[in-house]
Amino acid sequence: MVADIAHLHQSQQQIDQLQASFAQQREAFEANRMPSAEQRIMWLEALAGLLRNEREALIQAISQDFSNRSADETLLAELMPSLHGIHYASKRIKKWMKPSRRSVGMQFMPASAKVIYQPLGVVGVIVPWNYPLFLAIGPLVGALAAGNRVMIKMSESTPATSQLVKDLLAKVFPEDLVSVVLGEADVGVAFSKLPFDHLLFTGATSIGKHVMRAAAENLTPVTLELGGKSPAIVSADVPLADAAERIAFGKTLNAGQTCVAPDYVLVPKERVEGFVEAYRAAVLRFYPQLENNPDYTAIINERQQMRLNGYLKDAESKGASVLPLYEQSQGRRMPFSLLLDVSDEMKIMQEEIFGPLLPIIPYATLDDAFDYINNRARPLALYYFGYDKREQQRVLHETHSGGVCLNDTLLHVAQDDMPFGGIGPSGMGHYHGHEGFLTFSKAKGVLIKQRFNAAKLIYPPYGTALQKLVYKLFVR
Repeated sequence: MVADIAHLHQSQQQIDQLQASFAQQREAFEANRMPSAEQRIMWLEALAGLLRNEREALIQAISQDFSNRSADETLLAELMPSLHGIHYASKRIKKWMKPSRRSVGMQFMPASAKVIYQPLGVVGVIVPWNYPLFLAIGPLVGALAAGNRVMIKMSESTPATSQLVKDLLAKVFPEDLVSVVLGEADVGVAFSKLPFDHLLFTGATSIGKHVMRAAAENLTPVTLELGGKSPAIVSADVPLADAAERIAFGKTLNAGQTCVAPDYVLVPKERVEGFVEAYRAAVLRFYPQLENNPDYTAIINERQQMRLNGYLKDAESKGASVLPLYEQSQGRRMPFSLLLDVSDEMKIMQEEIFGPLLPIIPYATLDDAFDYINNRARPLALYYFGYDKREQQRVLHETHSGGVCLNDTLLHVAQDDMPFGGIGPSGMGHYHGHEGFLTFSKAKGVLIKQRFNAAKLIYPPYGTALQKLVYKLFVR
């Protein structure tokens, strides 16, 4: 009872603080509505320096939250793309900020037109637990490049990383520019209800619905980076070793706790046995042993591990064959497993897996594989393995997904010059690179006229000969 009262008191303090931070950032934005390119570049350079200087502390904090997170995975999947994103934006901010000249119809001459890109104001970012650094820094880079103030709600599932990110960002940014919010789910709910000028959420589809509902009360535009069941298709003639190795990399990174991880694999029915062996060989080459392997990332917490074990038990009880690649787990280091003979009645085929379990679905023809994908919710990513360029074009034209890799997994997310985002249940809107700048900017159309006003020729009273000539020329 005493603990509950203390928790409520702490949550209320955090909610009061986030409301005060929002008011402070709103006031600061009103005082500087259009930060210069030089100012924005300075912000990003300070952020890059911070990440470089504190990389070891960040690696350790993330590993602490996971009980073990591979240091190399944090370098590859969190620090490297964060720094590359900062560098990419810093070099292009001046170009992105330039007004875009637009054409004016002859009937509206003399006049000129342009689009200017203004900061939106105060941007909210809700960060998930699976990549707590990259999924905080990526949106922050886009929002700062566009000239905004930013509030970041870190995940309660990564307490060490969340506290460190808060402490570190406070070293280089004043509270009225960048503020980090900590707290449990109730603080997250209060955060999503603030009247932001834009709100970006990364996380589960079920939570995304609540965030969008809360944002709607303020007519706050949202970018939702959700997840879903991202398929991989193995073609009839691709070398199985090629496909299995690349799928294994995408599935084993962060122990499958990646929103764009391959969720299931569609394999020609006559190639299933060969794929199983090729996948097993690839995973065991990456991770020869599970026990005390520092490269082998653990499941984030007991709750997620129980969820994944529940999927396995449910699948086995409904007829699936589970093929674990290791004899037993170690703590939260959960063995990678393949599942055969799965069906739609199983939870593992209804929910995003977000872990080291990979169902294999046999198919007869490529059309059957497309039908299987298209009859389900549109995924965040889709992966195709095959070197026939006609089949590659069919994949691009006959399926829908947030993004695609042909003959690879995951790495489309790290391309700074491409937008990243979902479609339908896997999300809405996009960011990264120039698209991130545009997402966090208001593209404001401006029509410019000077002293001479030809438009008065069409002012009332109507029916003049000149107006009839205008209609004859332009209403056709």
